[in-house]
Amino acid sequence: MEAAGLAGITTVEPETESVDGVVVQRRAIGPVTLEAGGHLSDVVLAYETWGTLNEDASNAVLVEHALTGSSHVARGESGEDGWWDSLVGPGKTIDTDRFYVVSINMLGGCYGSTGPASLDPEGRPWGSRFPFVTIRDSVRTEALLADQLGIAAWHSVIGGSMGGARALEWAVTYPERVQRCAVIACGAASTAEQIAFAQAQVQAIRLDPQFAGGDYYGSPGPEAGLGLARRIAHITYRSEAELSHRFGRAAQGIEEPFGSAVPDGRGRYQVESYLDHQADKLVRRFDANSYVILTEALMSHDVARDRGGLADALADTTARFFIAAVDSDRLYWPAQSHELASALPGNVPVHTITSPIGHDAFLTEIAQLEPALVAAFYNDDDGR
Repeated sequence: MEAAGLAGITTVEPETESVDGVVVQRRAIGPVTLEAGGHLSDVVLAYETWGTLNEDASNAVLVEHALTGSSHVARGESGEDGWWDSLVGPGKTIDTDRFYVVSINMLGGCYGSTGPASLDPEGRPWGSRFPFVTIRDSVRTEALLADQLGIAAWHSVIGGSMGGARALEWAVTYPERVQRCAVIACGAASTAEQIAFAQAQVQAIRLDPQFAGGDYYGSPGPEAGLGLARRIAHITYRSEAELSHRFGRAAQGIEEPFGSAVPDGRGRYQVESYLDHQADKLVRRFDANSYVILTEALMSHDVARDRGGLADALADTTARFFIAAVDSDRLYWPAQSHELASALPGNVPVHTITSPIGHDAFLTEIAQLEPALVAAFYNDDDGR
């Protein structure tokens, strides 16, 4: 069935899939040519929504997920907790009784949007042939979906970590379509250090013999490489203080780190067991090719690229900005948030999450920002 989106745009009704009560919709947005020259002939984006879009579509909020996240921001009517449950829902900071919340699974991922595991027009998984995707490519495809949803402008776009990169790119690429923009635990560009951490993760996957150049579908795949990538990443997501306080040098259960003359036979420290657990969890739910595609997309993040520098890139933004950092973040240093805020037009403060956890506090401690977010974006006098 066809329906009307924005004026002049013909849309196709979405496919809907429900798994354990989580309702994911999928819409075809047509062919897409990417920044680096790659082409996808029939792109589908998967997304979730909460609340009701009002008559003039002025209450739409876009929530952007991080690297290995998904569109499942809030529990809603499902049986599965969302990753920002305290933030989104009836009566919460982003009140779904007032706002229509959309979260889109990023192009190249593995949660329903077109990605490396998707079938090409000949019915084969894209695998190694899936093209390089940038943050800008992701935002441009999301804009095509917004067109189909009849959303000319977002009341607000909010995200943390990689989601913050996408939110910022939205405000710069489409200033007329973003009224408010919240960038949490992310800067204006991926730094050399962040690219270095990311490259180590990508190489861990690519050097796994089971990766097979990216064409491993139908076989076990690079589980060891993906697990190692997750271990590297997770160390950057947590602070030294948190790891020391939580684990110290304690052994894992009855395991003995000095229990064998052979390295492979010794027991583990608790922190090693913790990293093993994080790796095992990700391997069970995420595709290695998607990890590579999205990680390299995050490497591309730089809103100033080809725009004359950061100040020039931000000069035409019209959104009200909310910038926040985690004080113990050693992946996206608070200084990056301050640099971004200083380059924005006007006097934009930097809000701080105070936590020993590190980068992941943008997920676990988001409640600290909720009063400020309400005051800045989601109060009864927010000008909607």
